[in-house]
Amino acid sequence: MRKIFYFFVVLSFVNIANAQWVTQTSGTTNDLWGVFFIDANNGTAVGKDGTILRTSDGGTTWVAQTSGTLQIIKGIFFTDANTGTVGANGGVILRTTNGGTTWVEQTSGTTFWVRAVFFTDANTGTAAVNDGVILRTTDGGTNWVAQTSGTTNNLEGIFFTDANTGIIVGQTGTILRTTDGGTSWVAQTSGITSTLFDVSFTDANSGTIVGQDGIILRTTDGGTNWVEQTSGTPQWLQSVSFIDANNGLAVGTGGTILSTTDGGTSWVAQTSGTTVTLRGVSFINVNTATVVGEVGTILRMSNATGIEDNTIKIHTNFTLMQNYPNPFNPSSTISYSVPEIVFVSIRVYDVLGNQVAILVNEEKPIGSYEVKLDATGLPSGIYFYKLQAGNFVETKKMVLMK
Repeated sequence: MRKIFYFFVVLSFVNIANAQWVTQTSGTTNDLWGVFFIDANNGTAVGKDGTILRTSDGGTTWVAQTSGTLQIIKGIFFTDANTGTVGANGGVILRTTNGGTTWVEQTSGTTFWVRAVFFTDANTGTAAVNDGVILRTTDGGTNWVAQTSGTTNNLEGIFFTDANTGIIVGQTGTILRTTDGGTSWVAQTSGITSTLFDVSFTDANSGTIVGQDGIILRTTDGGTNWVEQTSGTPQWLQSVSFIDANNGLAVGTGGTILSTTDGGTSWVAQTSGTTVTLRGVSFINVNTATVVGEVGTILRMSNATGIEDNTIKIHTNFTLMQNYPNPFNPSSTISYSVPEIVFVSIRVYDVLGNQVAILVNEEKPIGSYEVKLDATGLPSGIYFYKLQAGNFVETKKMVLMK
């Protein structure tokens, strides 16, 4: 019997320290404090004097929008390309439902700085505010209701993994956690007395916090225990973003950009080409990230983990790619490849481990494949898709935002 062998050859040289960050033209010299991309092309940056900038081409062009405020805007979150909320100094909260063509001010009930906002769907969101104020809405911001935080420390960063489970961080090492949508907030022990600026979770248990003096904290148990990681820098880390349990970026003062591909076991400094303070990062997928900072700085990278791929890769291994787009609404594409004839299963699970979809469940010949997930019937939140092919098993995270 004649045997036929197929080889897909790709040579791969990985250099995490030599990522290329390209400066984009923002059209402003105002400090930029936050950035959010809903996909690789559509993003919004916010900052000083009510600055709001919008791109629909990945930052090739940035267009100024009218915010109607002169306050510093820092908090920003979009649930789709059109629907977004920003938070600013003076208790200002603005909402758009048309991609920023118009921004409408909402009644926050506070005059403190709204530093961070996070939505799990178009209606359900939470805002982290100075002086320990936490605000919650379930109607897209028509009404914002104050919750009891148990602290008067300024609150800086926020992340929810579903409508009920979230983390807020702030001054003097403050970490607050809720599992009931903010009805109760419980203080966690950070072991830190410095300011914590931002937080990013990839599921209900695994998260990373960054802060003053190069502080990076990591949990794998929902915050019951926080372990300090070695950042290798004394710079203040202002923002952090992870796309899955392993791949993350952190940015801060002195033009600092750090990357990890192993969940923070090691953090590697990248060359940003600037020394200004970088205040925001939006990490979309392994190929795309945008960073913003002082004097209108916007940096873009087409391979955001800093891995240069000059590949000629020997495709003798199983591969599962990050879904695209991510976050997504309502559909996303998952690519994978198999180096042998094998039975393939791809299943989707919610954060509680419940199976919500079966995408592939059949024998596949050698080759590369794409499968589309239609999440029309699923609620917003974090999901995981698992490829099982023979003895090979790999799981990745994706975010559905409606």
